[in-house]
Amino acid sequence: MSRVFFDQVSKIYEKNVNAVDNITFEVKDKEFFVLVGPSGCGKSTTLRLIAGLEEPTKGKIFIGDRLVNDVPPKDRDIAMVFQNYALYPHMTAFDNMAFGLKMRKFAKGEIENRVSQAAKILNISHLLNRKPRALSGGERQRVAVGRAIVRNPKVFLFDEPLSNLDAKLRVQMRAELSQIQKKLQTTVFYVTHDQVEAMTLGQRIGVMKDGKLLQISDAMTLYDAPVNKFVASFIGSPPMNFVEGVIKNEPKIMFDGNVFGVQLSSQFILKLGPYINQNIIMGIRPEDILLNDGGRNLPKFQASVEMTEPMGNETIVYLRAASNRLMVRVPARYQPTVTENINFYINSEKIHFFDKITEQAIR
Repeated sequence: MSRVFFDQVSKIYEKNVNAVDNITFEVKDKEFFVLVGPSGCGKSTTLRLIAGLEEPTKGKIFIGDRLVNDVPPKDRDIAMVFQNYALYPHMTAFDNMAFGLKMRKFAKGEIENRVSQAAKILNISHLLNRKPRALSGGERQRVAVGRAIVRNPKVFLFDEPLSNLDAKLRVQMRAELSQIQKKLQTTVFYVTHDQVEAMTLGQRIGVMKDGKLLQISDAMTLYDAPVNKFVASFIGSPPMNFVEGVIKNEPKIMFDGNVFGVQLSSQFILKLGPYINQNIIMGIRPEDILLNDGGRNLPKFQASVEMTEPMGNETIVYLRAASNRLMVRVPARYQPTVTENINFYINSEKIHFFDKITEQAIR
């Protein structure tokens, strides 16, 4: 079994910097787990703790059923793939992939067999005699992944491995990494700051901020039921719209000192009973602001068009409603005029509410 388990683990640097703050979570056996968050949130430190490149200040780390706090990196049976490939420039792709096995005194035939199998999985068998300078960025990344595969480790650790690739190659490599993991049936712990990468790769995703794990779930649960405003804003592109308002008994939520309001159903007012006449944050995703209500009597508001961004398959429209700026997804051929005032409708089933002070979701 090749699970990874963190039991109340913290990593505190000098000057009381909490890089990892008392986190407990499990990466299941044969799971593709992605840890996502902004720069400086502690995700790479978490990966380095698994690898043994950092020691926890407190807490326990298990790989399988083995406590590895005091186990050196070389004995943890893990393999890492880095952002910068870290290939030896004077060695061929074959020798780069074989290097770790040679250092461990594997037999020549076993080395050739493992490298050949890994190269076949990665579609780089025809590149094994080339040196890194004769390879493209994507080919170098495949060699780096191959170097990890030949180790046949319990756990693969990926530290933002696609950051140096162009957009097209990133999409291609995402699909390939997912297929490779399914073929190998091994455990993957993957770190990234790219939420699209996280959502497309991860069977489960952990969202991290300031050293804390805020939520762990599958991609659609994070998207549809974020636990707080940060998760709601970080997951999804374009991000969720947020507007601050006051819940009234009418039933209505009023914005900008009652400049404009959105009518709500009575069921929302019941749900938000403790927040009547208090400030609250409403969240709505760009695709849930609609051009028509389809006869459903949805909450309506008027806004002026500030800017449009044609994306080919859709258009992103930037709106101004009083002092609030909102982003809306509309059909590709719909091109409103800048400064035009338009009625929009909110899909009331998709509204999110957050406590203004704690920023926690109101369920």
